[in-house]
Amino acid sequence: MSNNTIKREGEFELLENPDALADRLLKSESYVERHKNLFIGIFVAIAAAVVGGFLYYQNQQTKNQEALAAMFQAEYYLEADSLSKALNGDGQNDGFKAVADEYGSTKAGKLANFYAGVVSLKQGKYQEALNYLEEFKSDDLLLQARAYSLQGDANLELGKKEEAAALYKKAAEHKANDFFSPQYLMKAAVAHEAANQYAEAIEVYDRVINDYPLSPEVNEAKKYKARAEGLAKK
Repeated sequence: MSNNTIKREGEFELLENPDALADRLLKSESYVERHKNLFIGIFVAIAAAVVGGFLYYQNQQTKNQEALAAMFQAEYYLEADSLSKALNGDGQNDGFKAVADEYGSTKAGKLANFYAGVVSLKQGKYQEALNYLEEFKSDDLLLQARAYSLQGDANLELGKKEEAAALYKKAAEHKANDFFSPQYLMKAAVAHEAANQYAEAIEVYDRVINDYPLSPEVNEAKKYKARAEGLAKK
């Protein structure tokens, strides 16, 4: 007799024989009773995780709103080009630096890091700018790409030309698009040239020419490519 046949006969016995069914139920109850504490522990752990997750989400939402409110005046100062007040506050209102420090785990706090990086770049504090921009993470595709490009700017000012080129290319490749990507690629190529990496620069110029033939950057890419080819032969 096959195993499948035995299994089916066991199932029929449970359906047709009340004693067999009662015995199975008693065994199940006994198993639950013996492991009651385990089941209670699992239930409590699941309940705690659900409640904890909900409370964390609510707390983050509240903090995010607080951060947005705290940044309001700093954004005004940035638009007015009052860079020191935008970064450090005015004595009554927080600047981007304080908001980033206090609310860094929220979306608004991460945006404060972005703005703090922008301000620091404008002030010529390139390493500080890089530190802030590296803390910025966003699901806004264009803004994240912009952050990579600004990191490239900071590295370039710090003399780290190869790192700058890599970040510009990272910006170009982050959800590539016809408008911004060729701009970032041109910056990458120029950074490669600054590092005397002419072969790499030519390769990037070719990407602009071939991948974005309708972009305004194409004519410049062709001109700079010819120059890079001449320099590469020296």
